[in-house]
Amino acid sequence: MEIEIYADVVCPWCWIGKRRLEQALERYDGEVTVRYRPFQLDPTPVTEPKPLIEALGAKFGGRDQAEGMAAHVTKVARGAGIDMNFDRAVAANTFEAHRLVRFATERGRAAELVERLYRAHFQDGIDVGSTDALVKLAAEVGLDETEARDYLESNLGRREVAADLSAAHQLGVSSVPTFVLAGKYAVTGAQEPETMLAALHEVAQREASA
Repeated sequence: MEIEIYADVVCPWCWIGKRRLEQALERYDGEVTVRYRPFQLDPTPVTEPKPLIEALGAKFGGRDQAEGMAAHVTKVARGAGIDMNFDRAVAANTFEAHRLVRFATERGRAAELVERLYRAHFQDGIDVGSTDALVKLAAEVGLDETEARDYLESNLGRREVAADLSAAHQLGVSSVPTFVLAGKYAVTGAQEPETMLAALHEVAQREASA
């Protein structure tokens, strides 16, 4: 079964959803392949890095509101085995990060890169919109640093990622994470591992009897 994950690497619920899916897959005995699909929570250009809490406050009614949201999601993330540090995170446009994920996918390193991007953003305070930072992260997961830089500094993958982002909206993906199982069954949100496991079994049964 193919599992397509529509997500953004600056989306905390996407990281939680990814981790919960992985926990479900530990208890699932079927064959699966995972493919990462791009989605941007906010495609607006980010001209200079600024604290994520500050950016969220501007969008959601002030700093107190943003800090409350961050505290809640941090608590939920901890339950999934993830430590988040919103105080270190910086706002970033993720188009280039999605291009790098495409580069990593072609070289069999997508899962490692996606996990590293989440950690870079939510734990390390790294600007995942920076080409220099992305190149270093690519090298950390075993990708060729020179190839990664050449890729990001060229136009390679740019048209394809833009098309994938457009396709996601045409498919009706409006919130992330969204998991598409076997190409036709959508599960939205960072569902608990038990819910994901039940969905995997149900889809497997439907596909087997189709």
